[in-house]
Parts: sequence; C-alpha cells; structure tokens
Amino acid sequence: MTPRRFGICIDANDPDRVAEFWAAVLDREIEHGGEEIRLLPRADDDFRIRFLPAEAPKTLENPHHLHLTSSLAEDQQRTVDRLIELGAAHIDVGQTPDEDHIVLGDPEGNELCVIPAGNSWLEGTAFLGEVAADGSRETGVFWSEALGWPLVWDEDGETAVATPSGSAKVAWGGPTPVPRGPRDRFRFDLIAPGGTDPDDEIRRLVGLGATPVAGTYDDGRWARMLDPDAFEFEVLAPR
Repeated sequence: MTPRRFGICIDANDPDRVAEFWAAVLDREIEHGGEEIRLLPRADDDFRIRFLPAEAPKTLENPHHLHLTSSLAEDQQRTVDRLIELGAAHIDVGQTPDEDHIVLGDPEGNELCVIPAGNSWLEGTAFLGEVAADGSRETGVFWSEALGWPLVWDEDGETAVATPSGSAKVAWGGPTPVPRGPRDRFRFDLIAPGGTDPDDEIRRLVGLGATPVAGTYDDGRWARMLDPDAFEFEVLAPR
C-alpha cells in the first residue's frame, strides 16, 4: 500500500495569529485556502498543518500535543525564549519539578513541550519531533494500518509510528485522561495519495475500524471519521 501523509488540524479563534506563530516556529510559509490556513511542508513527509476558525474559546486541555526537540544543551532554553517572544507562555498541566521537558501554550493555549537534548526516544527526528497523543493500543494499530507506517513501539498499551523517513513520530500513550468537549480542537488528518478513489479510501478505513460521522465534501475534505477511540479525523484529497 502507498503510505499516506499525516496532518494536524487546529481550531482557533484567531487562526491567522496562531498560524503566524507556528509558521515562525517551524520556518514554514503560509497558504490561504478558503476558510482554512495551511503551513506549507518543507519536506515530503513533513506533517501537514492547517488551522480552521472556531467561535468557542479553548477551555479544556488538548488530548494531543506537539513535541519540539533540542540538539544541544542550550537549545532547549533558546527555543523556549524564542517561543515566548513569538507569543507562547508557560502553562501548568500537572508536570512535576523533576521532569526535564518544558511545557508551553501557543497564543491560544494549545499545549506543546520543548524536549531537552539527549532524548533517546526522539534521536534522529526533526525539530518537530513528535505528536504525543492520547489513545489506546487499538487506535495506534489503526493509525499504523491507515497510514501504512509500521509500528516502531508497541509495549504495555503504548504505541508509536514514524514517518517513512524517520523525521517524526506519532505516539499514543494510552486512553485519554483529560475531559473532552463536544469536539476536540486538535485533530488529525489523513491525506490520500494521488489517484485514490474517495469511496475506496473511506471503505478501506471503515474496514480498519473507523466510523464515518458525515458525508463527503466538495472542497477537498472527503469525509469526517472517528478512530477506534472516537477521536475525530478528516480524510483529505491529495495535494
């Protein structure tokens, strides 16, 4: 099977502001398309990132968040300082003083962690090294099969996959421990490869354990679906 591309969709009250923040953090260009704002990838298997407008403010902790890496000992604090200059802020999600990662929120409070140098788990990954997600083993296995990316970790209910180049990981740490609202603000996208038939792709994902929650779209979004843990994702046309 041709591997699929993985994407992130974030709802924002001010999507221009949040997109500008992440574009500066990741050194990516911004592209506007209809109601959404996209960050253009710099490499073929970079995570696709887009932002959609939302009226409701963020009130709950996201079940998924991003991990940024550090190459040298001083990189972690340098990255933290730069992110704060761009509009991030320190936030408390229950981390303990002995933990070596630093937790920040982007301009609308979306959680992220800056990981220190020497982290063996993210060794060899890019600056955007990981999406850390809540989710059961069943969901990790589902995404491995849905993306066509092999599992690189499968122990004690925790799973992870890596991009084909190894530039980043998506890891599921177990069922979500945080309250969830009617719709998560941080969601996943699956981007189909060229030549894929929408109906065939949707049937394939249903066969793997996904559940459709809406019909097809005419703007490049083929379907909204739920993974085995009822986290919403969208199936997108090739770009």
